[in-house]
Amino acid sequence: MSNDEIPLNFKSLYKHWSLHTSEGNGLIEENSVCKDKKLFDEITWFINERITIWKKKTRGEAPPFTSDDILSTYKFCNIFREFDRQTIEFHTMLSPLRGNLALWLLNMFYCRIVARPETILYTGLLSFDKNENKVLYEKLTDSPRPRYGTPYVFPVSVIQRGPTHTRELFIGKYLPGIMQAVAEEISSWNKLSVYDGVGKIIPIFRYELRFLWTEVLIDTAYQFPHLLDLFGRFPAGPGAAPTLTRIDPSRDPSLLVVDLSKLNIGTNLTYEGLPLKLSAENWEGIACEFRKYTNLKNGRGRHRLYNKEDSRKPKNTSLF
Repeated sequence: MSNDEIPLNFKSLYKHWSLHTSEGNGLIEENSVCKDKKLFDEITWFINERITIWKKKTRGEAPPFTSDDILSTYKFCNIFREFDRQTIEFHTMLSPLRGNLALWLLNMFYCRIVARPETILYTGLLSFDKNENKVLYEKLTDSPRPRYGTPYVFPVSVIQRGPTHTRELFIGKYLPGIMQAVAEEISSWNKLSVYDGVGKIIPIFRYELRFLWTEVLIDTAYQFPHLLDLFGRFPAGPGAAPTLTRIDPSRDPSLLVVDLSKLNIGTNLTYEGLPLKLSAENWEGIACEFRKYTNLKNGRGRHRLYNKEDSRKPKNTSLF
């Protein structure tokens, strides 16, 4: 597989790429991280095949994109989350807000809770003006169903005992009231790990929404890379844990992904001619998707069928 420069639209949409070319990959040996060579060969094949599929789609080639029955039949996230359609849409929507961290953060959290760009386009964006947010709340309450997407499940039980006990109240009232304080904390960071960042935010935010905050801090690192380090310690979710345990059952998964990011694993993608490297965040996602692949190959797991619509170009998502 030949090296390819990432497309110009991705270069302008995200601000972190240069940090993905300068980290210390190749500092440790593969066999010091994963003793099972067969397993690691399968994982590296999976990485290369998924990137090859993405390249073929990006070039506008006609399917089939792979000869693998599982990968051609079922949905998988990209190796680089930045290439996923919903991530592209949300970052496109919010690009005009990048000069205001608090406002950008408020709306990225809103986007990730809703997980449905159509709803965001219908309601418009949140602000720090109570009257404007009241209008958004009313539009959200009356918005067409399905109102929320399915990729990221928002646990309503976490907020039900509080004063803003519905998703709509939580979005329209609680988020604007707390996000300035969260943004002030985040603005003080200097390439903090996502793992440590989540730990600092939860006491300020006061709701145990670690999964959602992990997602939003990844997004934050894409746009404000001086604040967060995607190569640092990274929370390993339950979807990634089975694969990471197979690689090394004795290692803390949140630290194992850091070791994996130091391996010399090529992506065959470049930024400004320099090899694009895999971060700890990438490895957590790879572990999750490889677990899905393994389950499907063994006749288990959720059967989310691939749809040609998933490879379509993002819609015009400008709100302005």
